[in-house]
Formats: sequence, structure tokens, C-alpha cells
Amino acid sequence: MRSRYTCQQCLATLGATLRPRPQLAQQWPAASRRWLSGKPSTPAAAATQAVNSRRRLSSLEAQRQTAPEEPLQYPSPTGLEYTPAPQTNNRVLLQPDNLFHPFSKSPSPDIRRRAAFIKQHALCPHPSHQQTRQPTQPDDREALKPATGGLPPTHVRFECPDCGIPTYCSEEHWADDYESHLEICETLRQINEDDHDLRSGRFFPEFEYPGPQMEEALVNMTNWDTFLYSREFRAIDDDRSLRQATRLLTYPVTIGSILHELSPYNIKRGGRLTVEGLKSLSALRYTLHPPRTGAGPDIKGLRPNPPPVRLFILGARAESSLPREVWVQLSHLFPRVSLHLIFIGPESMANRDAEFPLPPRTPSNPFGAIVEDRISNQLKISTFVEYYHTLHQAGVFYPYDPYFDAFMLFHPGLGHPASAHEWAETLPLLLETKVPILATGYTEWDMQRDLSWVKERMGGEVDVLLEPGENRFRSLRWDLNDLDPQDVSCGNWGVWGFRGKRYEATRRDEE
Repeated sequence: MRSRYTCQQCLATLGATLRPRPQLAQQWPAASRRWLSGKPSTPAAAATQAVNSRRRLSSLEAQRQTAPEEPLQYPSPTGLEYTPAPQTNNRVLLQPDNLFHPFSKSPSPDIRRRAAFIKQHALCPHPSHQQTRQPTQPDDREALKPATGGLPPTHVRFECPDCGIPTYCSEEHWADDYESHLEICETLRQINEDDHDLRSGRFFPEFEYPGPQMEEALVNMTNWDTFLYSREFRAIDDDRSLRQATRLLTYPVTIGSILHELSPYNIKRGGRLTVEGLKSLSALRYTLHPPRTGAGPDIKGLRPNPPPVRLFILGARAESSLPREVWVQLSHLFPRVSLHLIFIGPESMANRDAEFPLPPRTPSNPFGAIVEDRISNQLKISTFVEYYHTLHQAGVFYPYDPYFDAFMLFHPGLGHPASAHEWAETLPLLLETKVPILATGYTEWDMQRDLSWVKERMGGEVDVLLEPGENRFRSLRWDLNDLDPQDVSCGNWGVWGFRGKRYEATRRDEE
């Protein structure tokens, strides 16, 4: 554009549009980065969850302490002192080709504290050590250890030079068990680099989410690539950036992919949806995709609005502290209805220290609910730091409607020995509502264990809506269990669904 042929007002407007604004661009993506990075767990929280090797992953990330940031430093060659590292804008910038560092020598103080926590609590997995617990799954390394005799249990101290994570008590045990370690070594290295990437100081464009889009632009839910493209996300060309983005989006998109009318889970061959599941989800989809009513801004366009669709997220932990922009993506999938997300569980306020203390329990708010009703015009979030069976027996959410309600359980551990007792009182009440119940799991075996426990506990009073299987929108980023580095899993790997059995009654004509 030639300046002498353009008015000064247009030039000023164009310059303001093209002028970079780095400070505004980095405001809200930092919230997603902080949620992913977390802080090391407290010893008290770790001791409470020591026997739950799978269910603790999200809880550990959500309960990490908030510590003041110290200057990022590199260890000196002597190992006795620390010298400040070169900084840019008061932050150390790790380049994409310099993301691998041993945990104990990491330039990030958070990761160094995490390495100290692992060395203090994790035990060596070498088969020569004695068992410290009962094996919890078929591929548990603890089953290879002798129940009696053998070497005493020893904490890990040696960091594998290939993955940089403390995994064995000594170099001799690491070398002797190297063939078994190779099965997860590459995955542990990927976790190492992803954690350093979150603290690299780079700008994270993958945490910028699109807003509403025209309804005629259909969403393709075949997989992550087609979903991100059809929802007009910013193009993600790097696998690491895709892993960081899906770690947060897996929670709302998993729910949306099942309830949406274009869901990949159908009754066709391989769709895993049962006949009873088609009945339940058809009712919800009828509400979530209403026909146009011709409503408008004038008097003639006034139309009655239906109540919001309630999604109860039980046993909420890390998902309740997600940045609210992530949950808004769920409302964009259903633009014609309003949603009410209800987080319920004793850990539902974990990692939300800025909102403490909790509101007092008053006659108008007997359970101290935290209500967020200004997130958007179509989304409302309520949080109850309470067990669901207590709220159910008090009739807080009564009545339930299969057309407007659904339950979601993220990694509930229904059949896990350490957490099954917590669900024993809740499960009959859930089935009593006849509302769809969706659940996720870390592995196929984990989901089958939950399903077997539900059927054993309730007998034949359960209808399976969605057969257990891999979740198309699982997290592509792997998670490390700080109490057992051999335990590697990803969030929402699989998904399945069930509800209380419904009996179809027919009237016999009188002769």
C-alpha cells in the first residue's frame, strides 16, 4: 500500500492492527501451562494414595504444592554450589533441541524437586528385591519379585542416561534389567522432554482455542486431526505441541465425542454402542441438538428456553481445575443449548488455592457450593466439595431426567481395591437415577476390572451402553507416576458407559 495515496487515518489504523502485542498474547495460555506443569506432591498426599498406582496420577498433578519460583540455575561441576544460568527476560529459554536433561540436573527447580521426591518414595523394580505390595494387574513388575527372601526394598537413586529419570537403586541393577527397562525407556524420555518443554519459556500457540463457529460447518470427530481442523484450531505441526494440547482438551472432547450427534461411537459394526446405549444417547442428543425455533430479539421472537443440560462429574480432581477456556470448548459443540457442569468430590477444589477459603455453609448454601455463572452465556460450573451420595440423599439435584442429565467419571477406579469402598454407597444411587453413566480408564484391563466390579456388585441391574474400548480422544501425552516410575499411562485412554437397568412394561389386554 503506497502511503502517499492513503489517508493518515487509514495508515494509523493499519499500523495498530499489525503492531505486535507480546504481553497480551501470553496472558491466558500461561494458565494452561501452569496446569500442565504442576508442583511436586506433598508426602502426606503421597502416603494417602500410595496403594493406588493408577488413580493417583491426576490427583498428584492437581495436589502439588505451590512454591515460590527461585532463579533457574545450573549445577556447578563440583556439585556443591549453584551458579545462575544465563537468562533472557528473567527466564531461561530452552531451545527445542535442548529439552533433554536428567531430572536431578535440570535447569528447572520444579523438576529437580520432583527428582528428589521420586528418589525419596519410589522403590527399585529389580526382581532381586522383596515384594512390598500385592500385584494389582497382570503386567505389574511387582509380581516378578519374591514374596519372601531376596534383597530388602531400596529406593531408586540411579538415573538412566537415556531417559534421565531415576528408575533403579544402582547402575548394576539398571544394567542387569536393561532389557525390561527398554520397554518404557523411550516413553520416559518423551515425558522428560515434554516436562522441560512446559518450562522452556516459549510461547504456546496450541493453548489458544477458537471461539464459536457457524453451525453449518460440521465438526468431524473421527480423530484428533480431523477434530482440530474442522473446529478451526490453529494448525499444530509438531507432535510435542499436539501432545500438550490434547492433555487438556481430552476432558471436554471425550464428553462431547460421545454425546454429539456426529459421534464416532454408533451402533454399526465396530462402533461399540449397544441397543440400550442408542436409546439413552438418542434422548440426550435430542436435547443437545434442538430444531430451530425461529427465536429473535423482538417480541414476536420470544420463545421459552429449556433447562440446561446437567453433566455431573463425580470424583472430580484435576479436571475441576482446568482453565475455564478449555471447558468452554464443550459448549461450542452444542451452540443451541446451555450446559451446567457440576464437579462433585472431596478433591474437587484441589489446585485451586486462589479460591480458598471455601464459602461458608449457610441455609441458602448448605453444602458450600462454588458457583461460576459468568464463564459464558451457555456454560455454568458448580463445585461441591462433598461425596455424591450425601448430596443425592439430601435431594439437591432431584429430579433426574434422562433427556437432560448425564454422569461422567474420569478414572474412577471403581474396581480398584484402594478406592472401591468409596464407590460402594454411591453406585446404587447412580443406577437408581436411570441416567447414562460414562467412565474412562487408564487401560483395557482397568476398565474391564471396573465393569466386572459393577456387575458383581449390582448383579443383573446394569445395562451396558458403550462397550469398553480405546478412546479416540485420549491424551496423547504420557504421564509418569512419581511413586513408581515404571507406571506410565495416559489420561482417558479408554471409555465405556452403563446405567441402571430399565424394564419395559407392557399391558396385557383383558379378554
